[in-house]
Amino acid sequence: MPRVIAIGLDGMDYDLVERMIDEGRLPNLDRLRRNGIGLQLDHGRDKLSGLAWEHVATGLAPSDGGRWSAVRYDPATYDVLQEEVTAPSYLPAIGRRVVAFDLPYCRLEDGGNVLGLAAWGAHDPGVEAHSDPPGLAAEIAGRFGPYPAAEWIYGFCWPSVAKTEAAAAALIAAVERRREIAVWLLRERLPSWDLAIVVPSEAHSGSEPFWHGIDTEHPLHHHASAAPARQGMIGIYEALDQLVGELADAFPDATVLAFSMHGMGMNEGDVPAMALLPELLYRRSFGKAYMRDFRPAARLDDGTPLLGEDDGWEPTLRKLVPWPDRPGRIARALVKTGIGRRRDAETLRRQREPRGIGWMPTTRYRAFWPKMDAFAIPAFYDGQIRVNLRGREASGTVSPERYDALLQELELLLSQCRDPLSGEPAVRETFRAGKSPFEVGPHEADLYVLFRMGLLGMKHEQLGTVGPLPWRRTGGHTGDWGFVFGAGPGLEAGRSGITSSFDVVPTILDLLGVSSELAPSGKTLLKDPV
Repeated sequence: MPRVIAIGLDGMDYDLVERMIDEGRLPNLDRLRRNGIGLQLDHGRDKLSGLAWEHVATGLAPSDGGRWSAVRYDPATYDVLQEEVTAPSYLPAIGRRVVAFDLPYCRLEDGGNVLGLAAWGAHDPGVEAHSDPPGLAAEIAGRFGPYPAAEWIYGFCWPSVAKTEAAAAALIAAVERRREIAVWLLRERLPSWDLAIVVPSEAHSGSEPFWHGIDTEHPLHHHASAAPARQGMIGIYEALDQLVGELADAFPDATVLAFSMHGMGMNEGDVPAMALLPELLYRRSFGKAYMRDFRPAARLDDGTPLLGEDDGWEPTLRKLVPWPDRPGRIARALVKTGIGRRRDAETLRRQREPRGIGWMPTTRYRAFWPKMDAFAIPAFYDGQIRVNLRGREASGTVSPERYDALLQELELLLSQCRDPLSGEPAVRETFRAGKSPFEVGPHEADLYVLFRMGLLGMKHEQLGTVGPLPWRRTGGHTGDWGFVFGAGPGLEAGRSGITSSFDVVPTILDLLGVSSELAPSGKTLLKDPV
């Protein structure tokens, strides 16, 4: 029976990998590529969904039954919720013994042939923390200790040198501990496997706060935290290379695939999608500002606003964009004692719902949505606009006959916006859902907006200037390429080029002798498929 080790290097960027291979820093990834295949992966617009690992766990692209977003919008209530995985994995159906260590968006209890540990230190795990066998998580905690970088999975640190240094040290230590657990898990604790899936997330957790240290064109590259950010990124990549090498050496009979679904780069979505766009559309509807003015601690020479070392982006934006319908202090106290008004209790429940994305400024405009003809909904990577459509939304104000004309108005409005720091166009592209508005689902938008890289403000002649606001994450899902490097039985040595990110899962199945039709969104890379 063939054995396969699939190492999902979450958020590892192809261009940075190539650069570090040329510098001799990643010998194990280099060896894997030279002895087997080395292809660039194109994730296309699907990477904007932010659901790369759901694509791996289910084998489905958004267009084949997957989701376009982890955020679910309900037009009947205008509520938004960040959902966990909604589709089952193909793994229980493959008829092979599987051990999965931190594979996001995969519930291990879905099938008795899938053992392992989920949500140990994953970035966006898509499931609750659990293990199968049930006592495995506690056993690993007792033997190896807790995940060393829990504070930095989504950490915010660029304003502070000390915090950046601490985050870097913790994430490197997390890779090292993950390597120890993976070898022990596959060699000693659960040695009977045909497919082992190990997904280190530290390159993802590091790229988001550290990218300004790598990218010499980043506006924050000369900030004091850039040097430790760069060292952190290099250290994480070197530790991941060691993990790949140790797993490959520990199981020489197995075919090894190391892959990243998409690359990383300068963040282009956080500030405009989460704060600028919702405020712009609010001003368009009501003719006044809702967001309060931001007074930065300092500015760079180009006008980029900075935060103080102890400031956080989310607390800062909570002051600039408060909940408009938050009950007052007395009303909150009455709800706490159980005698408050039902309306206040419901409002507080919604605002405190952990999956309700209340930390994102976009969500705090929700109370205004029923009175607007178009509004931004929460999104992580691109701007997403919903039309308040009559017959679809509960308080729809836009007739179906006006739908296309409204989208044209919005496209024109966005094309007129400029970056107040550079004077360049704020928006580089808009595109529509491409279907009847009544077919637009709860994980979709009517209009999508891709912004200028590094946009921190939007200036419009009639609506005024929104921002500039400070950076949140310095890195994001903007890299051109992921990659798959692999060597071992079944792989054609020397193969290179470009292929779809969705081809990874069918190739894994084919290497196991399982029909790749279980993952219909891609095709196998093997010459003679099963």
